[in-house]
Amino acid sequence: TGQVNQQVFGPGAFQELPLKEAFSAVAEFSHLCLPGSNHAELMGLAIKTAVINRDVSHLIFPDDVQTMLAGDASAGSPEGRIAAHTIEPSRESLDAALAILRAAKRPVIIVGHGARFEMDAVIALAQELRCPVLTTFKAKGIIGDYPANSLGGGVLGRSGTPIASWFMNESDALLVFGASFSNHTGITPKKPTVQVDYDRMQLGRFHAIDAPVWGEIGVTAHQLLDALKGNHQSIDHTAEVAERWSIWKEEKASRLEDDKHKGVSSIAVFETMNKLIPDDAIIAVDVGNNTYSFGRYFEASGKQAVLMSGYLGSIGFGYPAAMGAWAATRVKDRWDNRFHGRPVVCVTGDGGFGQYPWEVNTAVKHKMNITHILLNNNELGKISKEQQAGSWEVWETSLSNPNIAEYVTNCGGMGIRVERAQDLEGAIQRALAHNGPATVEVMTDVELI
Repeated sequence: TGQVNQQVFGPGAFQELPLKEAFSAVAEFSHLCLPGSNHAELMGLAIKTAVINRDVSHLIFPDDVQTMLAGDASAGSPEGRIAAHTIEPSRESLDAALAILRAAKRPVIIVGHGARFEMDAVIALAQELRCPVLTTFKAKGIIGDYPANSLGGGVLGRSGTPIASWFMNESDALLVFGASFSNHTGITPKKPTVQVDYDRMQLGRFHAIDAPVWGEIGVTAHQLLDALKGNHQSIDHTAEVAERWSIWKEEKASRLEDDKHKGVSSIAVFETMNKLIPDDAIIAVDVGNNTYSFGRYFEASGKQAVLMSGYLGSIGFGYPAAMGAWAATRVKDRWDNRFHGRPVVCVTGDGGFGQYPWEVNTAVKHKMNITHILLNNNELGKISKEQQAGSWEVWETSLSNPNIAEYVTNCGGMGIRVERAQDLEGAIQRALAHNGPATVEVMTDVELI
């Protein structure tokens, strides 16, 4: 960030703020750069902190420091500054984990967002144990749902499926990789549990774990696989995974028939998306009932990337996140002078999109090819549900919206309003084919989530 000139520090100059203190709650590394600072070293430490601690780094440059000539210092390098991240677990903790897993007949693997770069190793271990792999909501999509992966059991917890709950409840051991045991996920403390994480503070964070294992997830999964090959009692869950998905699909088909004549159901939206969304899409998801329905009904390919606000739960996250994903993954073709990259899809409610609707103009300006699925129930539906759950009257959650499809069209994008479930498929197909930002505004029933 910038800062006022050094000579006016303190008296309260125009736009002066104590920036180091202001950022202290959200930045692991925050430093003021002065004329005599080793600027290259500070930048190196900022990057090292961000990479190793997986946290925010922040440097502050006063206006007059920004314009000073740089010295002869060369740019930093990770060479010799960052050690290998492949931390092996201790023999003691690995043995404790193996004792639980060798004895289990119905183990279940649960993966959190921390396992997202190590799924090849985790899936190989699951295939040896022939056990289901469940995900936290934040980790949705890092393994394909059945049948994209024959062991994929979907999301566990409030945003999840009865499939995942079934397998956790019927298990006799849990092997958890890179998950934080949040209340939202609801990983039971009543089963013998092995927890693997590269962050030692996450181990046993909320309750005691039978076998906490400190180690890098990919390394640990490989070591467990090597030790368990042909030396375990786990039954083959493959047919049972297929059976539970079959039961869930029947239930979803039944829910598709629900119609209170107050709007399209959320399940109809996501069942249509299951047919049409590209297997390699980046999907940015907002906060609200639309998010819960996405976790429950959308079936991930395993190749898609799902972006969400996670613990902070910032309503309004979805559309700006989609713009960031588009910008971060574009490559300009020198032959046709157009940007190419992975498809980008955004899912929001009307409340979330209402936080940043003017960003459509930015998307139009830069010809961002974003397909936006907006579930409009004219209400902050999730807040209404929370008020009802607390036995309160629903208070001030209704919204007064414009015709959002027309608004997007007026901004220069493509806006399509859908009021009937049978029109969903054609509308989403048109939006996906449009070269630029397109919004499908679906008028939904606030109760059918």
